[in-house]
Formats: sequence, structure tokens, C-alpha cells
Amino acid sequence: MSQQSAVDGLYGSTESPTAQQAAFTAGDVPVAVYGLGKMGLPLAAVYASVSGNTIGVDIDERVVETIRAGDCHIKREPGLAELVDDIVSDGSLRATSDSVAAATEAAVHVLMVPTLLTDDHTPDLSMLLAAVRDIGEGLSPGDIVIVESTVPPRTTVDRVGPLLAEISGLDPGSFGVAACPERTVSGEALADIRGSHPKVVGGIDAESTRVAGLLYGAITENAVIETSGSTVAEAVKVFEGVYRDVNIALANQLARYAEAIDADLTEAIDVANTQPFCEIHTPGPGVGGHCIPVYPYFLTGAFDVDDPLLTTARAVNDGMADYTVSLISRLVETTDSDRETPHVLLLGLTYKANIEELRNAPSVPIARLLREAGATVSGVDPLLDDWTGLDDIDRVDLAELPTQSADVVVVLTPHDEFAGLDWTAFDAPILDGRQSIDPESTEAPVYTIGGRWP
Repeated sequence: MSQQSAVDGLYGSTESPTAQQAAFTAGDVPVAVYGLGKMGLPLAAVYASVSGNTIGVDIDERVVETIRAGDCHIKREPGLAELVDDIVSDGSLRATSDSVAAATEAAVHVLMVPTLLTDDHTPDLSMLLAAVRDIGEGLSPGDIVIVESTVPPRTTVDRVGPLLAEISGLDPGSFGVAACPERTVSGEALADIRGSHPKVVGGIDAESTRVAGLLYGAITENAVIETSGSTVAEAVKVFEGVYRDVNIALANQLARYAEAIDADLTEAIDVANTQPFCEIHTPGPGVGGHCIPVYPYFLTGAFDVDDPLLTTARAVNDGMADYTVSLISRLVETTDSDRETPHVLLLGLTYKANIEELRNAPSVPIARLLREAGATVSGVDPLLDDWTGLDDIDRVDLAELPTQSADVVVVLTPHDEFAGLDWTAFDAPILDGRQSIDPESTEAPVYTIGGRWP
């Protein structure tokens, strides 16, 4: 068993809820946040700004040293750099790579480490469980462990709780465990944590739910929804991502009927959405990021359930790279270029506008398929400094765009930096993969996925 925390924990406390929340906001209840990435650092910063006593834990010493210096390694997160500087300066946030020491000191433990997939699309909880083991080494009676990481349903009750008891040697009923999945997006994390959406909490027992609700009631301005248990809370987050993946797949599949029906089906989708019960998403070249293309596998890869819907939706969305390349090839055929190999110019390579992240970005397979088909591929992305993994794309700076000559221009990700482009400078056909261009802004023909085609 570990040493006792600096204060008695909130789990099982006989103090009134008002007194417990006051102790938390006064800094008498130390908090440790494990994982200081794009979501973890904003979460640690909000906890620190409310409690005044938070330890940020990360295995990357460079991240730790950056934060200790009052600097912020997360870009394009409004207000975060200033907040980190303030809370490090006043001592509200400390950073360390010693997770066991942090766990020994803290009474509230918040997990925000990545949950990824193996090559065969099985959920990979190795980083999460490694952090859980370290927390177990420092766990004390009265502590609560909160899983903010998105995980397959039943992870908290079946994996996290038992492992904590095994490592700590504590009785399972002497500490709390809850799932409180993050509901944030990059670029809006601070606002989301503080209350853009209701906070969902669910414990492995009623006391864990109560304590989690008390804590998040102090850091969010929105409602706190207490679910019937940790598994429901986990399922809420997974279902949110699955809904979007299936809905996008529906839009992408409908878009493929455009030529057969000989109509602009993106217009049909827009008009259909004027009915309040209809909310079809926008077709596009694929689905990227850490979340939407991953969460369906937290069901299909974790449970033995026949599920043709989610697997089909994944196949449809993953197949959009091939479909987009087929559209690009059709546009190449409409040009009278005398080049030996067609030149395709890609605008925006990250998976989402204004986010400098390439995880699962459609641009990567699209560029590879174009290269394999014999095309020369150039790309412009003002958000990317590191072009690792983009070997199939010749880098072009934004300032060089007016001098570029291409057979087809493809907008994959409409960053704000592209908003002021002079589209009249392009005389090649444009495939607007995200419906971001006003067709009247250029004399070049503009096509969309799901629109009318020549």
C-alpha cells in the first residue's frame, strides 16, 4: 500500500459536499493529470486554475521541461499559452515525469493518455494501463481515479478498477473510479472543458459518481450529467464518434449516386436537412483524426457482436480516398495538358481545417494512390512544419501558390489561410473536396464530391 495522500480523499468523505468542493477549490485536494497532449494539457490547466494545486504528468521529458519553463507545446489552442504561463508562474501547475511520485501526492487522478489501435484494429490500452499501474503504486484510501481517455465500454469497471486494487493492495471499496470521457476538439479545448457541452460522469459505484460529479461541477459552467455507471458514460463518448462516422458514410455513399442520377446531390442533402429530423453530414474525401475513424473499433474490435453497419461505414469512409482519386483522374482527362505525367496540386493536408495533425488524414492515401497512378503530386499546408510521412508529396509554400501550374487543383482541407486565395489564378479544374469555394470566385470549373460532373 502506498503512503497516505497529503489530505484525506473525497471518496467516502463524511464532510458535506459544500465543504468537499471548498477543499478542492482551496487546493487542499491535490490533483494529478496523466498525459499532457492536445487534450491533457488544457485539462490540467483548467484543473490548476480552479484548484490551485495540480500536477501534470507526462512521460516525455521535453514536454515536462517546456511546461516547467511556463511555455506551451500545444499550438493553435486559443488562450492556452497565456494560461499555462500564469498557472506555472503562481505554482498552481507543476509538471513531472515521475508518475508514481505524483500519484503518491495526489488524491484525484485524471487519466488523459492516448488509446490507439493495433494494426488489426484491436483497441490498444497499453499506455492507459501503464499509467493505471503507476497510479496504483501511489494510490491511497479516499482517492478517486477518473478516466477521461476514450475507451471501449466496460474498460473502467473491468480493467481499471481491478488493476488499481491489484497494484495498490487496497480494498476495491476504499477508493473511487469513474469514467468521465472528454468531449473536446482541438482548437476549442479550453472552451469545451469549461462548459461548451454538458459533462458526462459515471462511476463504478454511486460514491464514485458522486465525487466525479462534485469535481466537474467545480470546473465546468455547464450541466454535469450523472449516468447510471461508468460503462454508460464510456458508451456515450464512443456512440458520439460512431454516429458521426456512420452519418458521414451515408453522405459519402449518397454522393456516389450523383452521376447515375445526373443531379447535384449535395444540393439534395442541403435541402433534405431543412427538415428538423434530417441531419445528413457533408460528403468529403475521407475521415481522419484520432477519434471518428478509431471509435467504431472500440465496439467492433472489442466485442464479439455481428455488426455489418459499423464495419460497412468504415469501409465506405476508408474507400473515399480511392473514389476521390478516380474523380481527380476524370478531371485530368478533361484537360489538354501536354505534360508526360499529370500534375495534381493538393491544398490542405491535415485531417481537419486549422488543425496541424496528420493522424489518419485522407491526404496521405490520396497522394500515394496518385503517385502509384503516375501523377506528380504537390501539396500546400501552411500549418505543417514537420512533413514526415508525406514522402509522396512535393512541398510547396503558400507564397509560391501563384506560380504553380497544375492539371488539377484539389482542396482537401480548407484552412483559414486559403480564404484569401485568388482563385482566378488557377486555370485548371478544381475539385473542392470540402465545398469551401464560391464557384463564382473563379472562371475555372469547380466540382464537388456529390455535385454535377462532366
